[in-house]
Amino acid sequence: MNNEKKRAAFLSVLAAMLLTGFKFVVGIATGSLGILSEALHSALDLVAAAVTFFAVRISDKPADKEHNYGHGKIENLSALIETVLLVITCIWIIYEATHRLVSGNFYIEVTVWSYVVVILSIVIDINRSRMLNKVAKKYNSQALEADALHFSSDIWSSSVVLLGLICAQLGVMWADSVAALGVAAIILVVSYRLAKRAVDVLLDKAPANVLEIVKEIISRYPEIITVHDLKARTAGADTFIKFNIHLDSELTIYQAHELCDKLENEIMSLIPRSEIYIHLEPHRHEE
Repeated sequence: MNNEKKRAAFLSVLAAMLLTGFKFVVGIATGSLGILSEALHSALDLVAAAVTFFAVRISDKPADKEHNYGHGKIENLSALIETVLLVITCIWIIYEATHRLVSGNFYIEVTVWSYVVVILSIVIDINRSRMLNKVAKKYNSQALEADALHFSSDIWSSSVVLLGLICAQLGVMWADSVAALGVAAIILVVSYRLAKRAVDVLLDKAPANVLEIVKEIISRYPEIITVHDLKARTAGADTFIKFNIHLDSELTIYQAHELCDKLENEIMSLIPRSEIYIHLEPHRHEE
């Protein structure tokens, strides 16, 4: 288990705990639906961060007899769980905001704590998103990347709530409910992006740019006469690539093996944590 990944995921959990408690207290005290919607959002963030923490721990376990390709897809599954939690958040926010707009019940007590909790949330989410994104890119972790994307959306949703509070203090009380609907809209967009990425990986969709990178590398080797059946898939931070190449039948086994080693090393240098499977075939020259 990589300690840096574990630390990033754990700090994300702690930050979510702090924000969730603070937002619920201030939201209940002021009656602000915008802040309460953010509190529920943060509560689901906490669950999502916890899921990510355990997913990162499990995904780094080596392959075993029952999981020959490792445990990497647990990261993608955790991203899908985050999506479900985000959609649940949206359902509640949309229902409550619509109810307030229809009923006209807009009572909100805007206090200094309303601004403190929202601004603090924005500051924490900016730092948390940057930290997670940095570690995600460094270790090619899709679970941490999903977490970073998740919390970057919180920055925008908190900004919408902040605008709603300002409007409410100026007498436009319905702005808080509209701000909550804005939060829901942002969450739905992020949910779609997370779900698509997670489902693509779980269904073994070829990862973007990987096939092009491999083709470009193969083209540098004049010894390779033909390449076919190029396939790639990802599982968490790992990428699995396989293809067939045709070489001159007069090459020795040693020469063919040496070429494959060079090819594999070059691909792995550009695609971190990749496993390469190459099937060799002799090229038969037409007489």
